[in-house]
Amino acid sequence: MPAVTIRNLSDETHRALRVRAAHHGRSTEAEIRDIIEAAVRPAERVKLGSLLMAIGRDAELADSDVEVLQTSRDKTPAEPKAFE
Repeated sequence: MPAVTIRNLSDETHRALRVRAAHHGRSTEAEIRDIIEAAVRPAERVKLGSLLMAIGRDAELADSDVEVLQTSRDKTPAEPKAFE
């Protein structure tokens, strides 16, 4: 698992992180991990499955439409590409 070292962090920032971690009942390291995770992977991000469902709703696809698509699609297993 990757490790990150943060240099030149001010004493005030480090103290604030320790207080915040204590408030949440976890270590300073766990608090920093949580802050970074929230920054780069926000909970409100749109996920692909949800986006596809919204597109289907907007297109007003009925269950019967989905069944027609499922029965008409090619079910032949895909062959891997050879790059030789």
